[in-house]
Amino acid sequence: YVCSTWGNNHFKTFDGDVYQFPGVCEYNFASDCRESYKEFSVQIQRDLNSNNHPVIKYILITVKDFTVYLTPKLAVVDGQIVKTPYYSSGLLIESNDIYTKVYAKLGLILIWNQEDALMLELDSKFNNYTCGLCGDYNGIPIYNEFIDGGDYNSITYGNLQKINKPSDNCEDPDETQALPSCNEHRDECERLLTSSAFADCHSHLNVEMYVQACMQDKCACKGKEDSFCLCSTISEYSRQCSHAGGRPGEWRTEHFC
Repeated sequence: YVCSTWGNNHFKTFDGDVYQFPGVCEYNFASDCRESYKEFSVQIQRDLNSNNHPVIKYILITVKDFTVYLTPKLAVVDGQIVKTPYYSSGLLIESNDIYTKVYAKLGLILIWNQEDALMLELDSKFNNYTCGLCGDYNGIPIYNEFIDGGDYNSITYGNLQKINKPSDNCEDPDETQALPSCNEHRDECERLLTSSAFADCHSHLNVEMYVQACMQDKCACKGKEDSFCLCSTISEYSRQCSHAGGRPGEWRTEHFC
């Protein structure tokens, strides 16, 4: 089971909900919430890059007694910059020019493209035990995340996951802001995501949630056709398809993404 975040502030929980949350504070992405001693936690902070696109600025991981701080170019373990591949009692960190990967023996795999996209895979022993932007991993979409004791919208839900730090002066996104429907982009997004390159993906994934994400991207980009706008959700669909055992074909061309 995989939780991910990508592109224009999209999140997909372990239970399969897809939502958008544009916060730029530090948030609990996923952690073990059984009791006071957490076996692991993953926190993330987003930022806008020079093109005004959201990217992940850093990831903070604690596993048992290790603290790992990742930036696109650095891995820091317990305050010391380490060379990768780095291995130490049950923890492996690998990185190349494209990905940073962390494997922890307790049942966690994290893959970051050093930009916008982060994927976290957790052992099923954490079922029902997690909290954060990735949800509670109870196998039931929506339940507990968005309808627990009231109808949460995704912004309220996201704001609740903020890590409060005394030095923080980041603004919470406005909870009253409704997201536009973006229906005028449906045809184009469906065409892109059901192209023949993805024929092997449809039985593995629910394409509708990626169509919705693509429509939100098109709205947010307001007609600017840069590659981030269109490609980030399609890239995520392709990654998730491979991860689920599908075989995406070659969908990038010299004119597209």
